[in-house]
Amino acid sequence: MELWELYCGDSPLIIDVPHAGTTLPEDIRARFTDAALAVPDTDWHVEKLYAFARDAGITLMCATHSRYVVDLNRNPEGLALYAGADNTELCPTRTFGNEPIYIEGAAPAQGEVSARAATYFAPYHAKLAAEIERVRARHGQAVVLDGHSIRAVVPRFFPGRLPDLNLGTAEGASCATDLQAAATSVLAAANRFTHVVNGRFKGGYITRHYGRPAQGVHLLQLEVAEDCYMDEAPPYRFDAARAQPLIDMLKQLVEPLQAWRPPR
Repeated sequence: MELWELYCGDSPLIIDVPHAGTTLPEDIRARFTDAALAVPDTDWHVEKLYAFARDAGITLMCATHSRYVVDLNRNPEGLALYAGADNTELCPTRTFGNEPIYIEGAAPAQGEVSARAATYFAPYHAKLAAEIERVRARHGQAVVLDGHSIRAVVPRFFPGRLPDLNLGTAEGASCATDLQAAATSVLAAANRFTHVVNGRFKGGYITRHYGRPAQGVHLLQLEVAEDCYMDEAPPYRFDAARAQPLIDMLKQLVEPLQAWRPPR
């Protein structure tokens, strides 16, 4: 059972894609509602957006299993990311559209949640942590871009339409100030896309847990509105022509992230 696909590069940059997986173990799938079987809340095709990373020597790590199995970007102890907001769980029970994921009476109890965390969450994070340390040891610092996407309109979580590009750095706590500024300048220069920094999405568990600038580990999360590159309705078709300007912008974004060095 492969929990991730990994390309190990020599760059100081790692791109992590924790929500693009669609694999569902059969014992879990058998308890899903029809709505959940389509895994609609997948970060569809994000691995395609960052496929260029391999040619750039960037480490690229992509999860293979659905976030419905376990959410790799949630606190394993169940602590909410956003106090007072509607937060999804470590093992989600409702879709972003507020439909039940499990047939009645089949949602996982705490024992199963803990078992899934041990089976899926812990190994993924052990590998991600090892890759971060490998890169940090080689270069003196590691920069991680956590790649995500979401439908542009999800009333459960935010009013209206989400900006196209949503950069999160835990309000500046997860990376150096000048690194955030360098990333923001690229987003601001991409005139065909709207952007925001530390808006509705400030960075999930990965950003907040691993982002330790004082120890040489810098995290940035980028949440992209899916209608920038794909059809948001089933079968969630990737639109290569629509995606190309976004991919071009992402290539521009990773350049300063790779070149950045802490001030002496």
